[in-house]
Amino acid sequence: MSAVKSKNTLLEKRVFSLLRKSGLKFKIHYGKVIGNPDIATPSIKRAVFIDSDFWHGWRYPKWRHKLNRDFWVNKIEANRKRDRKVNRALRRVGWKVLRVWEHDLEKDFAGTVRKIEKYLK
Repeated sequence: MSAVKSKNTLLEKRVFSLLRKSGLKFKIHYGKVIGNPDIATPSIKRAVFIDSDFWHGWRYPKWRHKLNRDFWVNKIEANRKRDRKVNRALRRVGWKVLRVWEHDLEKDFAGTVRKIEKYLK
């Protein structure tokens, strides 16, 4: 698991590339706000997070019982709790937040990127 990247994954790089080709200007892994959004446009206070299905617990209650260690249960539950906290904190200071799931990008990459692009304009 130490080889799993948290920044600049291939999926993120593909999204960044397509958004730049469309002419959008944005910051990546923006560290000046809580949560370090994967994509941010500070001028209009928009943040996008690209969430991994496993690490961020997409449909977690359905597969939680399959995890064989407390470590993984605690890790994923902490990630989900942190995500909710980050969303609330950003919204409290006027940011809008969009979370995109890994499976959405894998299923319909171009359509999901168009959704992000529309959100950031």
